[in-house]
Amino acid sequence: MNMFKSTAKAHVTDITARNAAKKTAAEAKSFKLSEFDLFQEGDAIVYAAHGVGRVDRIGTDEIAGTKLEIIQISFPGNQMTLRIPLSKAKKSGLRKIASREIVDKAMSTIKGKPQSNKGMWARRAVAYQEKINSGDLLQIAEVLRDLRRNAGSLDGSFSERKLFEAAQDRFVAEVAILENRPIDVVLVELTAVMKSA
Repeated sequence: MNMFKSTAKAHVTDITARNAAKKTAAEAKSFKLSEFDLFQEGDAIVYAAHGVGRVDRIGTDEIAGTKLEIIQISFPGNQMTLRIPLSKAKKSGLRKIASREIVDKAMSTIKGKPQSNKGMWARRAVAYQEKINSGDLLQIAEVLRDLRRNAGSLDGSFSERKLFEAAQDRFVAEVAILENRPIDVVLVELTAVMKSA
């Protein structure tokens, strides 16, 4: 009786595993047909946690005995290379460079009035870091807007300046790629906009 139960249980587990594998394969196939075309080798892209990178390769790799469609991205600024399964690319925050419309909205946000938040700095710092790591240009613009007044002065703390610089680096790198201009030129223009706001 016990042997029958364990055999039946193993059979059900085997069927469940096969169904899960089929579902994953189907999801990967549908992903490949729709999302795969978004990225091409050589494209500049944004990865939420690391900023602007370049697609080096899209192809199949065998990892731990399993073949996976992967996208390989290099980040020249910090000499790093990532390989991400294509099925996880969108969830991991991988996206194309922002459009001109998004950059214009972000610039309007930067010019806006800073949001004054009197809460504890530690909590605000975590919130700012989350916005930077979101990879969302509009959220990064909010960080620049809120920290711009203390970033260049001695009034701001070291951690404020570091957060400001991280947001600024992300913003400038993406705009420079979109506009096909040198980073230092974009940085000078952004600085001028923030000083005039």
